[in-house]
Amino acid sequence: MSAIRIGVDCQFEADGTLRVRRIFAGGRWLAVEQGRQWQDHLGRHALIIHPEGGARQIRLRPDTMTWEMRPAGAGRETQLV
Repeated sequence: MSAIRIGVDCQFEADGTLRVRRIFAGGRWLAVEQGRQWQDHLGRHALIIHPEGGARQIRLRPDTMTWEMRPAGAGRETQLV
């Protein structure tokens, strides 16, 4: 599965951590649970539990400032923070 663009309702905490509340995909908002997060040269990443498909990885791309979603584990050659 390739990455798809999504909308993300989130908050950046004072310490820089990300708190994802919900995502906009398939024409509707879906509440999600959030797991680990990390940052690397490809952007800021977070693992989420998608209510209609299990674990997913989302990424905020620094070059376009857009969010993408892909299956969890895709491209996880990055360092956790």
